Order: sequence, then C-alpha cells, then structure tokens
Amino acid sequence: MNQAPKVLEGVRVLSLALNLPGPAALMRCRQMGANCVKLEPPSGDPMGTYNKAAYAQLHEGVNVLAADLKSEAGQQALHRELAATDVLLTSFRPSALEKLGLGWKKLHGTYPSLCHVAIVGAPGDRAEEPGHDLTYLADNDLVPGLELPATLYADMSGSLMASEAVLAAALLRSGRDVAGAGKTQPQGVLIEVALSEAAAYLALPRQWGLTQPSGSVGGAHAGYRIYPCKDGRVAVAALEPHFAAALCAAAGVPTSDVRAMFAPATHQAIAAFLLTQTRGQLDRLAVEKDIPLHTMAAE
Repeated sequence: MNQAPKVLEGVRVLSLALNLPGPAALMRCRQMGANCVKLEPPSGDPMGTYNKAAYAQLHEGVNVLAADLKSEAGQQALHRELAATDVLLTSFRPSALEKLGLGWKKLHGTYPSLCHVAIVGAPGDRAEEPGHDLTYLADNDLVPGLELPATLYADMSGSLMASEAVLAAALLRSGRDVAGAGKTQPQGVLIEVALSEAAAYLALPRQWGLTQPSGSVGGAHAGYRIYPCKDGRVAVAALEPHFAAALCAAAGVPTSDVRAMFAPATHQAIAAFLLTQTRGQLDRLAVEKDIPLHTMAAE
C-alpha cells in the first residue's frame, strides 16, 4: 500500500471526518501523495480513545489540528484552512453541514475551486437516516446468523470509494474548460459517497447468486469451501478445473468433469480426506501440487 503511485501529489486535502471511513480515506489519500490536514474537535477523534493503535496508523503523516467548529475561533481556523484546500472531506449529515456553514451552495459560492467529498450513511433523501456499518450490511443480506461480520466492510469499502472520489474530484477540478475557450480553471465539484451504497456494491456477488449456498463460491462447489482438518481448518479455493483436478487427485477422488464438483459424493470424499491431514501436511500438499488452500487453527 505504501508504494501506491503519488497521483495526488500537490493536492491538499482537509478532513473533518471522524471515526473510521473518513480517516481511512484520508490515509489512502496520503499514501497517494496528498498533503493531508485534519481538523478535530478539542475532545479529539473518538477512535483515539477506543483504539489508539488504529488511530495512530490512520493518521500517520497527517497534520492534525484542533478546532471547535461551533465557536467563532473554530470557524476562523476552519476558513483559514479551507482557503488553502483543494478537496474537503467530511462525514456529517447534510443538516449538520448546513449548521456549520458548509452546505454546498454556500461553500461553492465562497470557494469556487474547492471540491467536497461528503461521506454519508445513505444517499439522497436518506442521508439524514441513522445507521452504521452493521445496519448497512444487514440491509444487503451480508449478516448471516447471529455472528458479527469479521470486519467493518461498509466502512472500509466506503473509505476506498471516498478516496476514489477525492482522486476523481482532483481530476475534474484540474480539467474544466472555461466558457469553451480551451482554457482550464479550477472548478469545485461535490461528490457524495454513501456507506449503504458501498455495502450494496460488496453485496453484488450475493445478489448474483455466486455466494448463495447454491452458488459455486457459496459452498456448492466441493473445491471452494472451508473444511475441518486433523488439527484445525482449511480454506480450499480450488475452483478452476485444473485446481479442482489437482485437489481430487490428491484426495483420490475420481472426477470426469466440473459437474462432479457439485455432487454430494465429491463433497463427502474430499471432506473425509482432509480430516486425515494435518495443517502441516496440507501446507506441503499445496506447494507440491499447486493447490490454492490456506490452513487455519480450529475456532
């Protein structure tokens, strides 16, 4: 990640966003070469309280300043920064932006060349609705059972969309034609990034049926599953025919074509073989037979 092309070099990004999606997007912008500044409330970013290590990594190389945006002094500090900024990054509801004097009409009128990437929970009229990563995932059928998801998928994918939006804003800002004269003059744009839409994007494979139980990467294909082994678990991803053939050969399972990988007998035979193997044996098998698998400790 640290070797990302410095495509945002020379672009100054000011962030007012707290918690995770905004700081994660700012981290990506910094990795792409942007000059990143963040204004935090005097109490700091909550992330700095509940996970100091995460906060430190997210803000490495970021110039962090403090300002109470609800005070006159804080507003003065904000506008000093805005006057020198190319892209503003926020994660407030639209009503909160209006109260802070950062509604797009007013902002664009004051700073015509400033771009604004606004992270919201849901798009358009739903932007005022309360929500969080978990609710956006649940709304898109990405929370099976009662277990919490392994990571914050909507927040992190939303941060990637937001950093992508910063890049798009920088490109649009630098390429505007002035009155058809063929001359460019920086012109600000507003781009809204909704975490609910980020979750919906991640959910597309499930909507297509790929990750449903009947789908080839949802458990129906015997070569793409998680199995117990002798001393742990193994994630097997032998989906392509040549990988599936190598897996079946190792397990002593006869196969005639790809349809056999969906047969209950194939599932049972591969499961029985893997139960006889230790993690070490399977790790060696993966190297020797070129089989994509990864062993894990038992839960």
